[in-house]
Amino acid sequence: MAERTPIRCSITITLVAVCALAACASTSLGPAYQRPALALPDNLPATGGSARVDWAVWWKGFQDPVLDALMAEAARNSQDLALASARIAEARATLAQNQANFYPTVDLNASAARQRASENAASFNAETRPYSTTQQLGLSASYEIDFWGKYARADDAARARLLSQTANQGTVLTTLYANVAQSYFALRALDAQTTLAEQTLATRQENLRLQLRRFDGGVIGELDLRQAESEAAGVEATLQATRQNRGNAESALALLLGRQPAGIMQPVLTRGLEVGALYASQSIPADLPSDVLSRRPDVLSAEQSLVAANADIGQARAAYFPKLSLTAGLGQQSKDLSSLFDPASLFWNLMANLTQPVFRAGAIGAVVAAANAREQQALAQYTQTVQNAFRDVHDALNNVAAGREIAATTSRRIEALRNTLRLSDLRYKNGYSSYLEVLNAQRDLAQAESALIDTQRSQLNAVVSLYRALGGGWEAQGGVAQAATP
Repeated sequence: MAERTPIRCSITITLVAVCALAACASTSLGPAYQRPALALPDNLPATGGSARVDWAVWWKGFQDPVLDALMAEAARNSQDLALASARIAEARATLAQNQANFYPTVDLNASAARQRASENAASFNAETRPYSTTQQLGLSASYEIDFWGKYARADDAARARLLSQTANQGTVLTTLYANVAQSYFALRALDAQTTLAEQTLATRQENLRLQLRRFDGGVIGELDLRQAESEAAGVEATLQATRQNRGNAESALALLLGRQPAGIMQPVLTRGLEVGALYASQSIPADLPSDVLSRRPDVLSAEQSLVAANADIGQARAAYFPKLSLTAGLGQQSKDLSSLFDPASLFWNLMANLTQPVFRAGAIGAVVAAANAREQQALAQYTQTVQNAFRDVHDALNNVAAGREIAATTSRRIEALRNTLRLSDLRYKNGYSSYLEVLNAQRDLAQAESALIDTQRSQLNAVVSLYRALGGGWEAQGGVAQAATP
């Protein structure tokens, strides 16, 4: 018993010293990360808007409660969002797994063995029995000292990939909200197109009825009658196609909302403001945030991927240097179970193993080269993501400005075409022109009114694209993408 306590104390002191040495001796290899230098614009162009908006819930600026409810439903049910959350959980587990490398592994070992030795073997002692039994119970520990920062750089890479996945969730959020809004606007535009086609068809059918009475009375010839029939049939075909497109838009929006298959087969969607009212209430921000790179989740994700690739280089380079591993064992061993816990059954061992790679046929260099190549790929992807981000902002601003001008011009054209139709109808009734002139005027007016609806929808989509281009719809809280409360 006198020797047992000093032995155990020496083992404990050794393990503590190893842990302290590991904490102080780690030296990280590989290049230190620096954000790539890119020529960024000093200021973003003016929007021409006047609204103050909450970028996290930008859709509330349209003042449509139905749209707000659709956003909340999509955030609750989106499978894309569920997939992004699962990937975050996987990245977090990977980080925890890598952090376990900073600690020694300790295992409890229990074994029992019975064996028979050959009595004809040269090593057999005739004075002993050929049968023997051994029981063993003990602890074993092993630890690799992270002198060169291999595990530290692996931890940096895993942490960066976790942040990248959380930013990817932000990309899913911004994309989801933008897609829901644009699909809703498309549906309301198709509703307006359907109403316009129904009204136009009713007018054409009434014209056809009047022309038929005139033909029966001998006032007009068959040409005018057939022209009226053709125009009515053309409008009816347009109405049928519009209804078809509206049905497809309903199922597309139901899918974005994450509804069950039955709800997609027979979508029931509440309508809110008409497309004209949505256009009138569009909320264009007065000022654009200048920190585009810190707002766009895809840019943040691409940069964290670059950080991870940079850390991988240091992890790969650590394989060039010696690896020091320590193992220790402590336990009880006896041939009889009754004496297993006797002080004389104590055993222990300590071992240090130093491994220096000498010849690997270029394998380590290949791993380092691959890590450098992946870092260059991540750099190119980051640069391309930044370029695309500013292009998105530029195009969205351009489309918003152009959309307002086109809508104003189309409105003036509609007013002129209404006067043209009125005058054409007077000329026809007084015998100064053919019925074809009236039909052309009616057709031009219907096309212009349809174009105005499409222009309003395009303008609404451009405003949504502007919010999406600037990272609207998500918030980074503690490095984690949070869905804004609709």
